[in-house]
Amino acid sequence: MTEQHSPPLQIAAPKVGTKPRSSRKWWVWIAVLVLLAAGAYFLWAKMTAAKASAAAAQAKASPPALPVVAATARKGDIGVYYSGLGAVTPLATVTVKTRVDGQLMSVRYREGDTVKKGDLLVEIDDGPYQAALMQAQGALIRDQALLANARIDLGRYQVLAAQQAVPEQQLATQQALVHQDEGIVKLDEGQVDAAKVNLAYTKITAPVSGRIGLRLVDPGNVVQTADTTGLVVITQMDPISAIFTISEDQLQVVLKKMAAGQTLEVDAYDRAAKTKLAQGSLTTLDNQIDPTTGTLKLRATFANTKGTLFPNQFVNARLLVEEKRGVTLMPTGAVQRNSSATYVYVVKPDSTVTVRNITIGTSEGDDSEVTSGLTPGEVVVMTGVDKLQEGTKVNAQVSGAKPATPAPTAKKGK
Repeated sequence: MTEQHSPPLQIAAPKVGTKPRSSRKWWVWIAVLVLLAAGAYFLWAKMTAAKASAAAAQAKASPPALPVVAATARKGDIGVYYSGLGAVTPLATVTVKTRVDGQLMSVRYREGDTVKKGDLLVEIDDGPYQAALMQAQGALIRDQALLANARIDLGRYQVLAAQQAVPEQQLATQQALVHQDEGIVKLDEGQVDAAKVNLAYTKITAPVSGRIGLRLVDPGNVVQTADTTGLVVITQMDPISAIFTISEDQLQVVLKKMAAGQTLEVDAYDRAAKTKLAQGSLTTLDNQIDPTTGTLKLRATFANTKGTLFPNQFVNARLLVEEKRGVTLMPTGAVQRNSSATYVYVVKPDSTVTVRNITIGTSEGDDSEVTSGLTPGEVVVMTGVDKLQEGTKVNAQVSGAKPATPAPTAKKGK
C-alpha cells in the first residue's frame, strides 16, 4: 500500500507596506477635526473683524461727549456802580503846638495811642506863669483899693459942691480920677485873665479825638510858640473819609440822585479791588471839574471802628447809583465774543449745545445781566468751549451743583 501524504499547511505572510484598517480611521477623524477647527477660527476672525468695523463706524458716527463746566442762568439783583480811584483822607488832622514858651516837663501819651478830645497830652513848666498871675492879681487888688478911695472922695465932693463949699472944677477932677482908676482896674482884670490863660496853656490837651502820631519833641526841651514843627500830630480815625474821582459823564446821574434826597452807598476796596475794607455813604462833591482829566472829586465818609482804613491809603471806591432787581443773571465767564456778536453755548435737554446770541447789560463782579437771548433756568457752558460747535454733544458738570447722593441699600433680613 502506498502511503498518502497530506499537503503541508501554508500560512500567508502579511504584505509589506500595509497598515491595519483601524489606523486609517483615526487619521480620517483627525483630518476632519482639523478642518472643523480651521473653519471655526476663520469664522471667528471674520465675526471679530465685522464687530470691530461696526464699532469703528459707530464711533465715527457719534463721537464721545466732551466734558465741560456749565452754569445755570438765574433771576436775581445786580447793582450799577461807578468806580473811581481815591485815597483815604482824615476829616481832621491837627499839629499840636505850644501857645506859651517854656520847658517841656512831661509827656502824658504814648505814641500810637487813641486819645479823646480834652485828654492831657503834655505839661510845660508853669512856674513863671504862676508868678505872673500873682503879680497881676496883686496889681488888681491895689488898683481896686485906689478906685474905692477915689469914689469915696467923689462922694464927699458931690456933697460939698451941692453946698457950694468946693469949686466945680475940683469935683470934675475927682470924677475924672475915678474914671481913670476904673480903667486901671479893668486893665488889671485883663492882666489877671491873660495870666490865667497862659497858665492853662502850660497843660496842652487834645483838640480833637484821634490817633497820636510819633513824638516830635522829647521832655526836657524848651519849646516856643515860634516853633513850626509842633509837638505831635493827631489824626481823626473814626469816622474817616475817602476822596475819589468819577468821570464828568457820570456826574448828572449822581446829581439827580442827591437832589432827590437819596443816600448813595460807597464801598472802599483795597489796591487789588478784591478785599472790601469798609462801607460808607457819599457826603459831598467838589465845586469844579478838573479840566485836565475830566473828572470830579467826591468825598465819602466811613465808620472806621476797626481801623481798616488808614490816612493816605490808596483805595478803589465804588459808588452804587442803581440796583436792578429781578433780572436774568449768568456768570461773566460764560460770555463769548467775536467781532460781530456776543453769544453763549446753551446746553439743550439732549446734552447737545447750541449757539445763542445774547445782549449783555450791567456786569458786576462775576455776574452779568442778560437783557435778551436767555431765560432763567437755561444752562450755559463756562469752560471747555474751545472744541464746541453747533450740535456738539457734551457732558456738562453744572458749577455749584452737588453730586447726587446714592440711596442707602436696604439691609437683608437674617
